[in-house]
Amino acid sequence: MVVISLILVALVAIEHLYILVLEMFLWTTPRGRKTFGTTPELAEASKSLAANQGLYNGFLAAGLVWGIFHPDAAFGRQIEIFFLICVLVAALYGGATAKRSILLMQGLPALVALLAVLVL
Repeated sequence: MVVISLILVALVAIEHLYILVLEMFLWTTPRGRKTFGTTPELAEASKSLAANQGLYNGFLAAGLVWGIFHPDAAFGRQIEIFFLICVLVAALYGGATAKRSILLMQGLPALVALLAVLVL
């Protein structure tokens, strides 16, 4: 059962690594613009802000990976809980201030993973 929670946490980490790539490296590309609904002009003007956001998403992913691979499983679980809560807070804020779909795309996977870590 613990394997299921580790897989769910890993999926959230992978999602945030993907967001890092989108925001840091693909922001001004057609794929990045389509994902975030920006114009070429807005994407160019905001690329340093997006890169900063991407870096923070990378920190969330790093924390989740740290929790997964920590040699002390009990402490690793605490790390996972902390970073999943951070993802949830970020999703709630992003959903309230930027785009409601963030709640579904980032918040829901984090919530499911958090529940799995807490219950399994």
